[in-house]
Amino acid sequence: MTSAAPDNSRNRADALPKSWNPSEVEADLYEGWVAAGYFGADATSGKPAYSIVLPPPNVTGTLHMGHALDHTLMDTLTRRKRMQGYEVLWLPGMDHAGIATQTVVEKQLAADGKTKEDFGRELFIDKVWDWKRESGGAIQWQMRALGDGVDWSRDRFTMDEGLSRAVRTIFKRMYDAGLIYRAERLVNWSPVLETGISDLEVDYKDVEGELVSLRYGSLDDNEPHVVVATTRVETMLGDTAVAVHPDDPRYAAMIGTTVYHPITGTQIPVIADDYVDPEFGTGAVKITPAHDPNDFEMGLRHNLPMPTIMDEGGRITGTGTEFDGMDRFEARVKVRERLEAEGRVVAEKRPYVHSVGHSERSGEPIEPRLSMQWWVKVESLAKAAGDAVRDGDVKIHPASQEPRWFDWVDNMHDWCISRQLWWGHRIPIWYGPEGEIVCLGPDEEAPEGWVQDPDVLDTWFSSGLWPFSTMGWPEATPELAKFYPTSVLVTGYDILFFWVARMMMFGMFVSDDPALTVGKGGQKQVPFEDVFLHGLIRDQFGKKMSKSRGNGIDPLDWINSYGADALRFTLARGAQPGGDLSVGEPHALASRSFVTKLFNATKFALMNGARSGELPPRETLTDTDRWIVDRLDEVRAEVDAAFDAYEFGKACEALYHFAWDELCDWYLELSKVQFAESDARAESTAVVLGTVLDAVLRLLHPVIPFVTETLWKALTGGESVVVAPWPAASGIATDTVAAQRVADTQRLITEIRRFRSDQGLADKQRVKATLVGLDAAGLGAFAGSVANLARLTEPGDDFATTAEVQVRLSGATVTVQLDTSGAIDLDAERRRLEKDLAVAQKDLDTTTAKLGNEAFLAKAPQQVVDKITGRRDVAAAEVARIGARLAELSGK
Repeated sequence: MTSAAPDNSRNRADALPKSWNPSEVEADLYEGWVAAGYFGADATSGKPAYSIVLPPPNVTGTLHMGHALDHTLMDTLTRRKRMQGYEVLWLPGMDHAGIATQTVVEKQLAADGKTKEDFGRELFIDKVWDWKRESGGAIQWQMRALGDGVDWSRDRFTMDEGLSRAVRTIFKRMYDAGLIYRAERLVNWSPVLETGISDLEVDYKDVEGELVSLRYGSLDDNEPHVVVATTRVETMLGDTAVAVHPDDPRYAAMIGTTVYHPITGTQIPVIADDYVDPEFGTGAVKITPAHDPNDFEMGLRHNLPMPTIMDEGGRITGTGTEFDGMDRFEARVKVRERLEAEGRVVAEKRPYVHSVGHSERSGEPIEPRLSMQWWVKVESLAKAAGDAVRDGDVKIHPASQEPRWFDWVDNMHDWCISRQLWWGHRIPIWYGPEGEIVCLGPDEEAPEGWVQDPDVLDTWFSSGLWPFSTMGWPEATPELAKFYPTSVLVTGYDILFFWVARMMMFGMFVSDDPALTVGKGGQKQVPFEDVFLHGLIRDQFGKKMSKSRGNGIDPLDWINSYGADALRFTLARGAQPGGDLSVGEPHALASRSFVTKLFNATKFALMNGARSGELPPRETLTDTDRWIVDRLDEVRAEVDAAFDAYEFGKACEALYHFAWDELCDWYLELSKVQFAESDARAESTAVVLGTVLDAVLRLLHPVIPFVTETLWKALTGGESVVVAPWPAASGIATDTVAAQRVADTQRLITEIRRFRSDQGLADKQRVKATLVGLDAAGLGAFAGSVANLARLTEPGDDFATTAEVQVRLSGATVTVQLDTSGAIDLDAERRRLEKDLAVAQKDLDTTTAKLGNEAFLAKAPQQVVDKITGRRDVAAAEVARIGARLAELSGK
C-alpha cells in the first residue's frame, strides 16, 4: 500500500491504546475538561447565551436511569451549543429533599436509640447539615462518571443562603398579594412521618381489602334504615351524614331525615348529592368529611360538621368511644367486630381490590386528614402559566403534550405548601403574644417574644424558584442579565404538572421584576423558552422499571461494564419527544459495539495516514470521495434539524448509520484501492478520510464525549473536541452522478456477495471473474474496488464461466461471469434465481394490473403512470433474464 501521509499521523495512531477500554480513560478525561475550565460560563461574554438549569436531584439520591437520561440529553444540548459558539451555562445543584433527608437522619438517630426530640430543633438541624456535608451528594461523582459538562463553580443547594433569601422574598410578596393563606383543608397525611405530603410523594397501589356492608338506622326492617358499603370501617366514627342521589326513588322519602349512627348514638342526616352513583352498591354512601377528599367536598357543599377522628400518628382520638387510642388498623377490626355482634354487618364481608395511596418515603397507606395548613391560591398563577404557552412565549415539545398541560393548569386546585418537619425552609410567619400575625422578609426581624410558625415549606416551593434563584434573584446579577430566561427545560412528562407547573407559576409571578427585566426592554420574562418532555424508561420488554419487578438497571453498572459512552448513546438513541423508551443489555452491547467500531475505524485511518485538512480541489476527487463528502453534508443537515427539534433518537440514528454503514463499511473499504493507486491519490484520500472522520467525531461528541475526545485529538492534534467548532455546511451542491455511481457499485458488490453466500463460498476465497458491461454502466473506475470487496481475481487462460450473475443498475446491466472451478452449488443457484424470479414476477403482475385499471389511469398523474410503466418494463426484462438463466442451468 502506498501512502504519502506524514509520519505524525502514524505516531498518533501508535499513541492510541490497542483497544478501547473506557474504564481506563474516562475519569481522567473528565477531570481534564473540568481543570481546563471548558464548562465554566462567563456572564460577561459577548457570545450569544444558552442556559439550562439541572433539575435538582435529591441530596439523598443516587443516579438512576431517569437521571441518566435527563443528564445525557442536557449534556448533549449544551456540548453542541458550546461547539456552535454559544456561551453555555449548565448550572448544577441539589434539592434539600425535606422528608427524605430528615428520614435518613432520624433513622441514624434511631439506631442509637435517639429521636430528634432528644436534641431539639436547632441541634437536630445541625446534625442534618453535618450529614449533608459528609454523606450527601453522592450523585455528584456519579454525574462526573456520566460526563456531565456542568459549571461546578456555580453548584447550588436549595438551602443555600442565597436561595433561602429568594424563598423568603417570594413568600412575603405572595403573602402580601393575598396569594398565600392559612386554612383547614384535607391533605395527604403520613401517620409515620406525621406530616402532610405532596401528591407526587404518594404511590398508588392496588391492595386487597374487605368490603363491609353496614346498617345505619333501625334494626327493624319496618323502621327507617340504610345500608352502606365501605373498606374503611373505622372512619364511620367520623361520619356526619349518609348521602344518596337526589333522583334515586328508593331513598326519596328519607332525604332530609336522619338515621341513627350505630356507635356514636347520634342522629345524622340523609342528604342528596349528584356525586352519588345510584348504580354502585346500595346507592347510599357514608360521609366522613375529615378523612376522604370526595366526602370533604360534599361536606363543604352541605355545610356538614367535620370532626377529625385520628391524631397525627393515625390513632383514633376524640370520639368518646372505647376505640380512642387504638391504631387505625386495629380500630378497623374492632369496630367491625362490634357491629357484627350487634347485627349491623348485613352481608358477608368480601375481598375487594382497590387503589390505595401509600407514602413514597415511609411506605404506609396515607390518611386523608383535615389539617390546618398554609396554601397558595393558584387561580391567577395557573392562568398566567397557561397563557405563557397559549401565547407562544413558552413552547412545549412535543406539542402533543400541550392539551395535558392546559387540562392541568386550567383545573388546578390550591397548593398546600406547609410540611410538619424540621428540615427545610421554615415558614416566615411570626405570631405575637396577642394573636398577631406578621410575614417577615429576609431583611426583617420579628419583635422580641414573637414565635415563628413551626412548619417548613414543601420542597417544591424552593425548587419552583430554581431557574432564577440559582442565578442570584432577588438581586439583579450579571447571570440573570445574561442567562435568564433559560433556554430549555429538559424533564420527563411524568412531572410536567408538579415541578414544571410550579416553576411556571413562580416565574410568571415575578416576570416583570426589574432584576429579571434589566437590559431586556422591560419585557416580562418567562423562566424558560422551551420545555422538552421525554418519556419514561422501560425495560427491553416494554415494562416499567420498578424495585418490585426487579427489572431496574443501575446506570453505574452499565458505565462500569460498557463505558459511559455506550450508556449515553443507548439512552439518546431511544429518546424521542414524549415517547417512552425501552432499554436492555442488547441495546448497551450494540452501543458498545458502535463505540468500538468507531475506535477501530479511526485507528485504521490513522495507520493509513488519514488527517484532517483543507480538501483537495473538487475536480481532483474521485466519485467515491465526492460521495462521502456530500453524504457528510446531508447527514450534518439532518442531525442539525433533529437536534433543533429535540429529536435525539433521529439524530443518533442518522449518525449511527452514516458512521457504521457508509463511512466504515463502504468508504473505508473503497478507499483501500485508492490508497494503493499512487502517492497523489493516497495523499488526497488521506485528507478526505481524515476530514470526514474529523467532522463525524465532532457531530458525535455531544452524545459520546469520551471516545470522540480521544480519537479527535489523535486525528487532529487539536486541544480538545469540547471546544472545537461544530461542523458547518460546505455550500457545495451534491454530485448526484457520483452518488449514483457509488450506489450502483454498492448494489453490484452486494449482489455478488449474496451470490457467494448462497453458494457457500468462504469469505476469503477469491473467485476468478470477468465483469461485462462495467464501462457501459459508468463504473470503469470502480473495477478494482469491485474486485477487492467482492473477492474477485483476474481470469487466467484456463478461465471457464461456470456461473453468471446479472445485476441491473441505473445505467446498464453488468454481467459477472465467474469460474468457480466446481465449487458452485447448482441447487443453491437455482433456489437463488427462483427467489429472484418470484420477486420480479410479483412486481410484474402488480404493475401490469395497475396499468390495466382504467379507473386508476384516469385519476393518476402522468408521472406516476410513467414510473409504474418503467417498473413494469424492468420487471418484464428481469423475468425474461432470470427465466433464461434457469433454463440454461436445467441443461447442465
